[in-house]
Amino acid sequence: MFVTSAYAQSTTTEGAETHDAAAGEVHTETGVAHEGGHGSGVFPPFDTSTFASQLLWLAITFGLFYLLMSKVVMPRIAGILETRGDTIARDLDDAARSKAEADAAIAAYEQELAAAKAKGNAIASTAREAAKAKATADRTAVEVSLNNKISAAEARIADIKTKALADVGAIAEETATVVVEQLIGGKVSKAEIASAVKASAK
Repeated sequence: MFVTSAYAQSTTTEGAETHDAAAGEVHTETGVAHEGGHGSGVFPPFDTSTFASQLLWLAITFGLFYLLMSKVVMPRIAGILETRGDTIARDLDDAARSKAEADAAIAAYEQELAAAKAKGNAIASTAREAAKAKATADRTAVEVSLNNKISAAEARIADIKTKALADVGAIAEETATVVVEQLIGGKVSKAEIASAVKASAK
């Protein structure tokens, strides 16, 4: 196949244009500065040409944030703090009431304890006095019983002594009669023997 010189030239021209266009596109995609671009190389927030829009958006953002805080966040925080404050106050009131009740219970217990001690002392004193009186009464009764028994014993002893002395006198008279009869060989009257025994007894 034969290619004419005109076709080859047109093909070469189209290839060069295509290569230049592709080179331009690649040159643009690589981000290298070219004619008609910004070309300053400044960080966007520090670009003085955008300060007005930045301040505008800052004011809008700050306003929205302020509205959000004042209308949503702060009321919720205030409600939580108020609820916690009420809970703490209620707990403090309950604690104060419980302390007052405990103090009252302790005072009542101490009063009842003092009354019980006083009652116990009174009962002990009464029991002690009753025991002392009973002991005194029992001792008196025992002493009376002993005195009665002693008196009865003394009376019995006196009776026994009297009887014994009477018996001794009779025995002495009989013995004296027998002795006299054995000694003198005669009889002596009972009156003489009795007077002799009485005289010897004295």
